Amino acid sequence: MSSNHCRFCGAGLKQTFVDLGRSPLANSFLSAEDIGRGELSYPLHVYVCEQCLLVQLQEFERAENIFRDYLYFSSYSESWLRHSRNYADQMIRRYSLGERSLVVEIASNDGYLLQYFKEAGITVLGVEPAGNVAKVAQDKGIATEVAFFGAETAHRLASDGKNADLMAANNVLAHVPNLNDFVAGFKILLKTTGTATFEFPHLLNLIKERQFDTIYHEHFSYLSLLVLEKVFAQHGLRVYHVELLPTHGGSLRLFVCHDTAAFARSGEVDAILKSERAAGLDRIDTYANFSGAVVDVKCDLLNFLIEARRSGKSVVGYGAPAKGNTLLNFCGVGPELLAYTVDISPHKQGRYVPGVQIPIYPPDRILETKPDYVVILPWNIKDEVVERMAQVRSWGGKFVIAIPALTVLP
Repeated sequence: MSSNHCRFCGAGLKQTFVDLGRSPLANSFLSAEDIGRGELSYPLHVYVCEQCLLVQLQEFERAENIFRDYLYFSSYSESWLRHSRNYADQMIRRYSLGERSLVVEIASNDGYLLQYFKEAGITVLGVEPAGNVAKVAQDKGIATEVAFFGAETAHRLASDGKNADLMAANNVLAHVPNLNDFVAGFKILLKTTGTATFEFPHLLNLIKERQFDTIYHEHFSYLSLLVLEKVFAQHGLRVYHVELLPTHGGSLRLFVCHDTAAFARSGEVDAILKSERAAGLDRIDTYANFSGAVVDVKCDLLNFLIEARRSGKSVVGYGAPAKGNTLLNFCGVGPELLAYTVDISPHKQGRYVPGVQIPIYPPDRILETKPDYVVILPWNIKDEVVERMAQVRSWGGKFVIAIPALTVLP
């Protein structure tokens, strides 16, 4: 267990952002043999640093253990693949990338993104800590280093002549316990004329939309541009452009370069900073007041599920995302209220949600049992789910989301 100090500036952490009690690791899905055995759980107590305002969770389990047998594969979301292809097309045009360029992705997962650069004839390299996931990418012919990224890995790759024209870090910045070492690696591996892009769920949306279910042990930090400008500046890097993205309930894509590079700072950077200040992200009281909204979500979901049971209605889930596991464990929802959930990933089918032990089936299970309600746990792709499972409405079934508020979809 790490000491309770800020992972960026080192100040002591005293101010609670939200305390979700204890929960198992969000992606530690159970096999049938695991049922009945004891499960490890860890505190989900999130703090905000009163000095630099970084929102963060302590490191209760080493990253090496979290990612040893990882069960999240990016390629099972059609909308995420479309997003990734669009990104590749945009970056190739924007930076005139070609066969002499090198694109490096950090936390490259199963090759979901780099495959599109490779198709364009561009040299690619993935860095992925989960060996089982990296193997899927390697089997596709995508060069992948099985390693955690930081200064040491960056020095090793740079010494082998690998200097990146473009580095991508999608939904990984929040996953690193040693934030300073991780960012230092980009300073080392990125060409002096290169760009690194970072995508992450925006803390502003987490607060406004009550997205507390995105809090789990893999996410060590919850990020704003206000904080990240300080982080990058400390390591000789600067943010020169920002894009707002709809992914993961509202994300930012930061364009980062060396502080000596010629890229001009865009107006979008100051616009996002202005919106964060307007929402109070520069004031400690904004963070201190978040917990009450979380309790409201819990009460509303439990009231809905209890009333449905008393009315003889059947309720199941769609998806087994990490965010769903946080929601279900915090609310104490087991199979007595949510009979089962389904997931498109065969790696999760036949397993059980950690903690609450809800069984996970293939999506066809819903068509067989015809439930009255389907709670969409990955609410960030609710439109994709509703389209994919449109047949639910043929028997009068309805879709439900719990975040930002309990809603039965029209």
